[in-house]
Amino acid sequence: MKQYSSFDILGPVMIGPSSSHTAGAARIGNVARKIYGGKITTVRFYLHGSFAETYRGHGTDRALLAGILGMDPSDDRLKNSMDIARDKGIDFEFIPMAIEGAHPNTVLIEMDGENGEMRVMGSSVGGGSIVISRIDDFDLEFTGDYPTLITSYTDRPGVIAGVTDIIRANNVNIAFMKVFRKQRGQQATMIIELDGVLPPEAMGAIKKMEGISRVMMIEPV
Repeated sequence: MKQYSSFDILGPVMIGPSSSHTAGAARIGNVARKIYGGKITTVRFYLHGSFAETYRGHGTDRALLAGILGMDPSDDRLKNSMDIARDKGIDFEFIPMAIEGAHPNTVLIEMDGENGEMRVMGSSVGGGSIVISRIDDFDLEFTGDYPTLITSYTDRPGVIAGVTDIIRANNVNIAFMKVFRKQRGQQATMIIELDGVLPPEAMGAIKKMEGISRVMMIEPV
């Protein structure tokens, strides 16, 4: 039987000594990778609060990077994620910093690669649960516990109704829905947590809608 030292399986199915600092961190990294949606060549992790204070000892650094590599919290390769990232030519760095008003276990992830630059901020809120609170300059909120449809669009009448009509037509139920905008008539983001994953043809129909600039489906990690 395989032995684990400080990386024991505890709480949620995971590799690591802390559900908040390892399982949650791996989930944040994995969701950030899915949001980016392309090959990542450079990643910077700006660590806040207890993440900044204990990231080496609790394996937060390895867990975050493992998530960027597509590993889930139970992946046995998590403890070797730094070596794996180097072998893949990914440049990475961990930078402690203070983020005003943020949860103590928060990381701001800056990614660069084939889709250009993107920033995702998330917090590990206990027991392996997470909250994603920012994508680029948009403040928002979703947990990653449900299949999540993220749609960026120009704020105008009919867009929300059009998206929800497509969801209904595909017999998928909406669990939670939030809409974020900075200014009327400008860029907005719709976060819809669903009870099921939309099929590719539904995603294609949403992408073709007037005013839609980006659509992605984030499946639970």
